[in-house]
Amino acid sequence: MPMVFTLRYEQTTLYFGVNGLEKAKSFLAGREKVVIATGKTSAKVSGALGDVEKVLKEFGASYVIYDNISPNPWASQVEELAKIIWSEGADAVIAIGGGSPIDAAKVASVIAVSGGTVKDIVRGRKPKRSVPLMAINLTHGTGTEIDRYAVVTLNEEREKHGLSVKYPEISIDDPRYTLTLDRRQTIYTSLDAFYHSYESATSTVRNMLIESMAREAVRHIVEALPRAVNDLRNVDLRERLLYASMIAGIAIDAGSTHLNHAIEHALSGLQPKLAHGCGLALLGPRIVYYTHKAVPEASASIIRIIDPTIKPVADDAEKVQKAVERFQKEVGFEERLSDYGFTEKDINTIVEYTMKRLGYMYSNTPFTVTEEIIRDVVRSAI
Repeated sequence: MPMVFTLRYEQTTLYFGVNGLEKAKSFLAGREKVVIATGKTSAKVSGALGDVEKVLKEFGASYVIYDNISPNPWASQVEELAKIIWSEGADAVIAIGGGSPIDAAKVASVIAVSGGTVKDIVRGRKPKRSVPLMAINLTHGTGTEIDRYAVVTLNEEREKHGLSVKYPEISIDDPRYTLTLDRRQTIYTSLDAFYHSYESATSTVRNMLIESMAREAVRHIVEALPRAVNDLRNVDLRERLLYASMIAGIAIDAGSTHLNHAIEHALSGLQPKLAHGCGLALLGPRIVYYTHKAVPEASASIIRIIDPTIKPVADDAEKVQKAVERFQKEVGFEERLSDYGFTEKDINTIVEYTMKRLGYMYSNTPFTVTEEIIRDVVRSAI
């Protein structure tokens, strides 16, 4: 039977395991008006929306559903959601989905009572108030149900930004809700968690606890993902991937991501159809190469889980890159940036975007980031 436990981290109480919503439903007792934030289909297909509606009806709470949140959510969607939260006088928000609905709801729950726009937060405004948020997670990738971050794309500028905005008050990680992820999304989200782990364990702000969580997350991913892609309805494998994603989320919250996430934000800001985890997997192997050359001991402690022959020496950097490429191919990932319309002509734009607008995202990279390195990383993925 899957394990069930309650975790308190920072301002979030997270219920992990089957029927976690049942344990968390006291959060909704006494609520009069709730706004539910979702994408178009996943909340319904997973069964999570139906479970939430039953609880709300049990407590006699009225609710409104906003289901217009797209992958790589736009600032306009966040601000529209905030207006609904405010106009409805909602005393709670429930986000049901992966990173996009939860991230959008985090920012909207703040703007709804603090005013302002997404751009204000991007520019450094730090609102203090928010509407209480319950996050019901449907993927095993982002870790956003347990961290303070949200990612939103500004419409006019097409700039994708990571924001430190708020923790959900309550989160649900129920592996049953991930069973409807298709094969591609299973791969993308799991590789997202893999790179959260690797980057947090090799960033300049890493520590022993972060490294321990990162290794444990990668161990579960390496052991479970190759089986899960061929057994999508296996709740035990989903549980392991979900647990890996959750502790990787804590690792990046306590630590940091670095260059891979910065360049990926540039890519999916320019092309929103590019899934976040896919973008990370396209860029990741070459960034692992540069990272291993800079911090071989930290890097080897993670990549040895994939290939035990990896040594903590800079000379193994190319071997490390090949090990990551091989693992990704073994689980079925073989995409290229060209599949999303990117060509060599786009490299200069991506380099400029990353260097000038997203430098804050790679400030904890364990090596000096140059235009030449970014250009090489992007070229390796085309």
